[in-house]
Amino acid sequence: MTNTIQDNKFVELTYKVVDAKTGHVLSDVQFPLGYVHGVKSVLSSTVTDELEGKKAGDLIKVPIDCNEIYGKRDNSLVFVERIENVPKEYRELGTKVTMENDKGETKIFYVTKNDGKSVTIDGNNPMCGRNVFFNLEILSVRDATEEEIEAGGAIVEDGPDVSGTLKVEI
Repeated sequence: MTNTIQDNKFVELTYKVVDAKTGHVLSDVQFPLGYVHGVKSVLSSTVTDELEGKKAGDLIKVPIDCNEIYGKRDNSLVFVERIENVPKEYRELGTKVTMENDKGETKIFYVTKNDGKSVTIDGNNPMCGRNVFFNLEILSVRDATEEEIEAGGAIVEDGPDVSGTLKVEI
């Protein structure tokens, strides 16, 4: 069998997400991500479609319009409050704030600005409204084992503790 990416192949890759407008790296995953192609969706279909047929050593750049994944920015999810009305623990940039509506539904908001006089809290996904490039380096491609196919990815007994990390599907 060929070692190109196709269904039931185990793929290891690293990637960077780069803002198309500014060139800033938004996410840089250097620890190899391993998954079984076509079994478990750990990446968006836009990315996996581009990976199809590629091989170890290939570098690919996939343009992504995040509006298609996360929707357009909703300004009704952005709140600006005078700093003295915001508890100190919710003033630091990047702080996650869980809010609940009158129906008991929760939504995650983030502190996105603090100018010393006011604090901005935004419920939009940090990626919405952006165009990005998903730059991937394919490290290896091989036949997946039956266990890996069943699990949809690597069977890791001793690896880094990634529990509790934020998973952002791109």
